Amino acid sequence: MPQQLTFLGHSVWELKTPEARVLIDPFFTGNPQAAISAGEAQADFIVVTHGHGDHIGDCVEVAKRTGATVISNFEICEWLTRQGVAKTHAMNQGGAFTFPFGRLKLTVAHHSSGLPDGSYGGNPSGLLLTLTSGARIYHTGDTALFSDMTLYAEGGLDVVILPIGDNYTMGTDDALKALEWLRPRRALPTHYNTWPVIAADAERFAQTASETLGVEVTVLKPGQTYAW
Repeated sequence: MPQQLTFLGHSVWELKTPEARVLIDPFFTGNPQAAISAGEAQADFIVVTHGHGDHIGDCVEVAKRTGATVISNFEICEWLTRQGVAKTHAMNQGGAFTFPFGRLKLTVAHHSSGLPDGSYGGNPSGLLLTLTSGARIYHTGDTALFSDMTLYAEGGLDVVILPIGDNYTMGTDDALKALEWLRPRRALPTHYNTWPVIAADAERFAQTASETLGVEVTVLKPGQTYAW
């Protein structure tokens, strides 16, 4: 079985490896792009990059139903425990831990992280993941462009997932600069076109990345999968 990344709409991703099914930022209820419902989501692990409702969304419901372990920063894990989530694994930026699916490091992301009830959500994070197969994935999380991204490119990157919707995160111009620094084998855009305020032309972004940087961008519709 190859590793697979399935785009489930907005910023929801499912990673499947031979060892585990990992759900990233499970926001289904109220998500106009959602490819499945919260009740259909399955996971062994859930990773939450930050506390905003369009990322933590249905985490409590899915974690309780599936028994998944939720991985996030310390503050979010403490909050989830208070919501009745039984299994969490707290981390923080710069820290790494080896899970059954691979080694995960939380990286810097320039954003904010308030929780839906107004609680403090700690620092937002990106995800740098080395799978057991050796494949390396960098999910930038919701972030602005920042030059330390060049450090995450060291050792090579098979896949980069990055936002292009502007307003709350990088737009397409800054995302292109990020790809210039990161030079992945494949890039997958996220966090765009869910609402008018984050509208972006993903196909034009993909074409520009290919023509000017030689970086191949695969634009996935909700429900579609990239496997390698």
